[in-house]
Amino acid sequence: MPPRTSGWRIGRVAGAPVLVTPSWFLAAVVLTVLFAPTFRSLVPGVGTAGVIFVSFAFVLLLFSSVFCHEVAHALVARSRGHQVDELALTLWGGHTAYSGVVRRPLDSALVAVVGPLTNLALAAVFWIAFQAQPSSPVAAGLLVAGALSNGFVGAFNLLPGLPLDGGQILESAVWAATGSRTRGTVVAGWVGRAVGVGVVVWALLWPLTSGSRPDWIMVMWAALIGAFLWSGATDAMRVGRRREALAGLTVRSLAMPAVVVAQGSGAADVGRAAAGRPDVVVVVVDGAQAPVGWVDPRAVAAIPAEQLAVTSVDATVVPFPPGSAVEAGAAGPELLQHLAGTSGGARLVPVVDGGRVTGVLDVARVAAAVRPGGRQ
Repeated sequence: MPPRTSGWRIGRVAGAPVLVTPSWFLAAVVLTVLFAPTFRSLVPGVGTAGVIFVSFAFVLLLFSSVFCHEVAHALVARSRGHQVDELALTLWGGHTAYSGVVRRPLDSALVAVVGPLTNLALAAVFWIAFQAQPSSPVAAGLLVAGALSNGFVGAFNLLPGLPLDGGQILESAVWAATGSRTRGTVVAGWVGRAVGVGVVVWALLWPLTSGSRPDWIMVMWAALIGAFLWSGATDAMRVGRRREALAGLTVRSLAMPAVVVAQGSGAADVGRAAAGRPDVVVVVVDGAQAPVGWVDPRAVAAIPAEQLAVTSVDATVVPFPPGSAVEAGAAGPELLQHLAGTSGGARLVPVVDGGRVTGVLDVARVAAAVRPGGRQ
């Protein structure tokens, strides 16, 4: 699967491309400027250029920690049977995209929890290194900042609300307790919305507890984070409800009936095979009863009557893409993944049951069924 995010490819992890997006550079510049005053106080005596350099070094250290977080997600996702599609460093840190059906709550929870645990482990490593009392104040400042930032990122991501990792853990817990992943998604989504509101409220009210006024820059950042969390939680709930609707998508409810004719048969056999059944599709099979293609009725109708007896049905066949046959029992996301990977833009694909053709599936009809308000 091609990467979903535009950016510069800098390597591969777990079989997937690692991308740096254009927004990452904006984030790097903004964070360097924001952290510069903090490092000026941590490393007194260093000039402006030195402070900017140290601040940028910390930003690179921070994003390296984010990258380790995403690598942990990718490696565990692959170990649980998923295909990792991409790892991307973005304005908001990063994300790991993987495909494949999540069948068990445990799998989802394990993929989610390793990211924050990686940051907490890095925080411990940085703190231990700081305790070794490095002689350079610059190194000491970077180690303290690395410990505190990783500790914060790890703890914040464990908050139990989507789209945070802790929200996926909560989703998995509710899923395991109720048997409904959608219910888990909705619960974790609402908690995620509450966390987003809570971040803004905290930025406004916490300074008042110490008798000071809110820092409006901090409030602005909190509002951005809160909006990101609210939006992410809303999207997650929408995806969860759509996933539940997809679970009811079945081949048997969408397939059209088919009759078969053998390769090499006469075109006249098409009319006899479908006689009295205008709703069926005529499928051509080879000697092993494997589907070859379907007969375009317009092509048959265009054959002059005197030529029908001597024209092979093979002349009217629209080939099926190789490997596009769908099992009659297929359903849900697995069905969509199969069609996306094999249909190759074809209008119809064959439906087989026990190795024999039982019908055809209209890809456009499936697409209509998964659209909002679609009917099966």
